[in-house]
Amino acid sequence: MKFKKMGSFILLFVFLSVFVVGCGGSTKDKGKDSGDTQKEKFKVGFVYIGTPGDAGWTYTHDQGRKYLAKELPEVETIFLENVTEGADAERSIDQLAQQGCKVIFTTSFGFGDATIEVAKKYPDVVFMHASGIETADNVGTYFGKIEQMRYLTGIVAGKMTKTNTLGYVAAYDIPEVVRGINAYTLGAQSVNPNVKVKVVWTHNWIDANLAKQAADSLIEDGADVITQHVDATSPQIAAEEAKVWAIGYHSDMKTYAPNYSLTASVWSWGPYYVDVVKSVMNKTWKTGAYWGGAETGIIDLAPISDKVPADVKELAVAKQADIKSGKLDIFAGPLKAQDGTVKVKEGQKMTDEEILSFNWFVAGVDGKIGQ
Repeated sequence: MKFKKMGSFILLFVFLSVFVVGCGGSTKDKGKDSGDTQKEKFKVGFVYIGTPGDAGWTYTHDQGRKYLAKELPEVETIFLENVTEGADAERSIDQLAQQGCKVIFTTSFGFGDATIEVAKKYPDVVFMHASGIETADNVGTYFGKIEQMRYLTGIVAGKMTKTNTLGYVAAYDIPEVVRGINAYTLGAQSVNPNVKVKVVWTHNWIDANLAKQAADSLIEDGADVITQHVDATSPQIAAEEAKVWAIGYHSDMKTYAPNYSLTASVWSWGPYYVDVVKSVMNKTWKTGAYWGGAETGIIDLAPISDKVPADVKELAVAKQADIKSGKLDIFAGPLKAQDGTVKVKEGQKMTDEEILSFNWFVAGVDGKIGQ
């Protein structure tokens, strides 16, 4: 009889325990929405052409992603790296949409067609294409006027060169790259009219070996300052090895040329990413083409080396202030093409459309478009 009573007591205890847990919730349920369901984070995806650890273009976007995650804890970020342009990009973008990403940043010019195609399948997802040219109802493009910083680094290069030959390792002859080369040349010429900028094309964004070979060839041809528009640090390494000056791009690359790095044109994507995601979350996002200048903070000039004379530093800083205020327009006339033809008359300025579609080199560039 005692055993029967004991058994009944145990059953009652088990029942009450289950009832209490079911009504009260466990410790790990805290922080969930009512109904004991975990609040789902707002997913944001990123598609990278390279790897985040390369200190170049991809690195800067990943720093922006990390900034976004830190500033908006309710956001979950997902990224896919080493995605090639074409079919692979389309599969990767689609994968992020299927994973529930509400905003997807595609961070290479060559991802444009894939971005537009995938966006057609997911009208409720916002797609943002870096350096792109085509928009849609749910597709926007974004970039910065990095050529403004190129102009400033050109000032530094023009003052530091002894051979009057500046080397430029460039990937593709698209307007984005062409206007950067032109801006760098104009900046250098503003302080050194005798300077020329020699360009070598790699036809590849991320191949470090090709980029280094290009830099080495420029150094052999007399360039004593090396800069680049590729997603690799190898041109900086080549400059360090050859003991010539180096100017970085994307991020401050002085780690790769510690003794010869002068400065760099750099990106700061984080605040922009926060603004975009917030606008999507609060349903105020609108399609469009963003192109931010120095005044927005999306672009900047890396610290200038102490090996650069103080007066040159002061000049670069002063010109940066003039660009921010609008006092200095780096593409104001007169501007001549390589063949001497006047493209922009004195007193005139290039329109945004003309700058965004740059397909000619200014006088002083040693290189060809369409090679």
